Amino acid sequence: MRDYQSAIGNRQSAIGKLVDSLLASPHFGERWGRHWLDVVRYAESLTLRGFVMKEAWRYRDYVINSFNSDKPYDRFLREQVAGDLLPHESIAQRQQQLIATTFLTLGNTNLEEQEKKQLEMDVVDEQLDTIGKAFLAQTIGCARCHDHKFDPIPTRDYYALAGILKSSKTLEHSNVSKWLEFPLPLPPTEGKQFTAHEQAVAKLEASIKAAKESANTAVAKKATLPSGALAAKVLTGIVVDDAQAKKVGAWTSSRSTKTFIGDGYLHDDNAGKGSKSLTFQPDGLKAGKYEVRLAYSPGKGRADNTPVTVFSADGEKLIRVDQRNDPPIEGRFVSLGQFRFEQNGAGFVIVGTEGTKGHVTADAVQFVPVEKLAEVATTTDAAKKDKPDTSESLKKLEAELKKLEASGPKRPMFMSVKEENPGDTQIHVRGSVQNLGAKVPRGFLQVASHGPAPAIPAKESGRRELGEWLSNRDNPLTARVFVNRAWTWLFGTGLVRSPDNFGTTGDIPTHPELLDHLAMRFMDEGWSTKKLVRELVLSRAYQQASGGLVGPQLAAGLAADPENKLLWHASRRKLDAESIRDTVLQVSGQLDLAQGGPLLKPGTSADYGYKHTDTRRSVYSPVLRNSLPELFEAFDFADPSLVVGKRSDSTVAPQALFMMNHPWVMEQSQAAAQKLLAEKLADDRARIARAYRLVLGRVPTDGEITLALKFLPADSSASETAKRTEAWGRFYQALFASVDFRYLN
Repeated sequence: MRDYQSAIGNRQSAIGKLVDSLLASPHFGERWGRHWLDVVRYAESLTLRGFVMKEAWRYRDYVINSFNSDKPYDRFLREQVAGDLLPHESIAQRQQQLIATTFLTLGNTNLEEQEKKQLEMDVVDEQLDTIGKAFLAQTIGCARCHDHKFDPIPTRDYYALAGILKSSKTLEHSNVSKWLEFPLPLPPTEGKQFTAHEQAVAKLEASIKAAKESANTAVAKKATLPSGALAAKVLTGIVVDDAQAKKVGAWTSSRSTKTFIGDGYLHDDNAGKGSKSLTFQPDGLKAGKYEVRLAYSPGKGRADNTPVTVFSADGEKLIRVDQRNDPPIEGRFVSLGQFRFEQNGAGFVIVGTEGTKGHVTADAVQFVPVEKLAEVATTTDAAKKDKPDTSESLKKLEAELKKLEASGPKRPMFMSVKEENPGDTQIHVRGSVQNLGAKVPRGFLQVASHGPAPAIPAKESGRRELGEWLSNRDNPLTARVFVNRAWTWLFGTGLVRSPDNFGTTGDIPTHPELLDHLAMRFMDEGWSTKKLVRELVLSRAYQQASGGLVGPQLAAGLAADPENKLLWHASRRKLDAESIRDTVLQVSGQLDLAQGGPLLKPGTSADYGYKHTDTRRSVYSPVLRNSLPELFEAFDFADPSLVVGKRSDSTVAPQALFMMNHPWVMEQSQAAAQKLLAEKLADDRARIARAYRLVLGRVPTDGEITLALKFLPADSSASETAKRTEAWGRFYQALFASVDFRYLN
């Protein structure tokens, strides 16, 4: 008995040393970081137009580094929710905290939504749904339109939390809105080169601006009316002045600013919003494609979301114009886009007031044939006629600026959110931004709060306090949810089998006392992921086999607990997509173990048709929502638009067909064969054993060796080397396609 106990002790000691070495490996963070990326819907592009988020990779590296450094989970959580608001002791720490908040920006949002208030609430809803499921395993998003149907989450709690997230800016609005990017803070020594380059660019931009102003001054002397306004006749295309517009409601004519066209411009008086409009309809418009431009008078008191609708042969399109900003085209016009018009067709532009708060202004609408855009037939044309030297000088300056921007160092950027206009939010009745109810103070879920909640300062968003509330050890959910995730990732199935839903519609814990015990230990031991993993993998439950039981024992177990909820054996598990890819690359000798950094091909502006050719570990492969690697799609990769605590576990024909027919599998199999044949091994038996060890992690049986020898050609002359390599490649492919390879026992 003593010898038996000693042997068991030695075995456990050896396993413990192995576990410690694996936990210390930099590949631990890659494996566990990928688990977390599933939960936070990590991706590097949007479905909409395939927009590529070129800085998203920094968040991926932050996650991997956090798991490798065993960052306490409570700290890890707070940094993702409010890293930009937390104190820091170094530039490096500040960088990591800022990058962590990329978590809030990764949602797959429809940036083309023209109702920007709706878009903002959709973004908040997506953030709130992700936070609720990822950290609390609660379906908070269900309370957007009404009190939660199953869980004690009233609509007031939803909008209390929504007010926190809405108090931070996530998008820069335009016709197609854009996520926010900011310069990454750098140590003074590293920032000098960027500062010098930016100063040189700014100097050139100032020179260009001065040259343009000089050209425009020349035009103004020639082409202005006595009032100082620009004459419409000097503009290219067809110009419909405000005096020609069809008015609905009361509009006031003004000449306060001096950049107007014709006799003045119009503005509303903020009364009767939604009932006023201006229709600009051109006469003599020929069939063709035109760029449509709106001239307006900017100012701080102007509307930031003026609705402008273009009616063309392409249909009806609504564009929102922020009239607080100076018009980008010569200080007069903003482009509404390019549209196709038919001759004598119903083409016109309507400037409305619905949903606006500031003054709406309208000066003129210009229809410029696209073939004449290159002529720059605007005020600059007249300047060219009067001052050709200025025009040539401007061209040289712009060429110099383009060259400087292309050759200069690029300051590192990161995706994040920005504190802006903090305040409470009104309940949106039935989720509608047009039907507002009572205002709700910012706060947290009442059902998950014990004791007084953190107070939210009036001039802050409350994200910092949200992070504190989520990571408070008195929060009954946070530690339990993460412990259950860790159990799911290790065992294949959680103690709660619905890891993203601890609510009424989710599964109840199979071992509630164990879950509570592990959650308390997790917090007591400093929220350490590595300590938690070590404890779980050294347990008897984890070290069980998936087979071995036969006869009455197996029959009794299956009868009593067919789903293995009581953990009487290990469950057989499928190899995930990344493990399949990485193993194939490792066996073929192609796997690149370099860590971190961007992997998108230079010049990628959209993800459609992207060709995945890298050989890095799969955690670094670009996650593109419109162009996932085919292997990922076949083998149940997590949907990068959703919170996925447990991936689908399908067994379908396309998986086997992929391994049998895909060119990538064939190429890697041939590379593996070449690598094997180049090794100095005694004979084909040794080669077969080596291949089995590499692919399946075990030695072949005598029957498998005999079968392989029948298939493989014997050693032959150099003239038949290619034929022999091809045969060994097919042998490797058969191993890769086998059930033994795709399942873990």
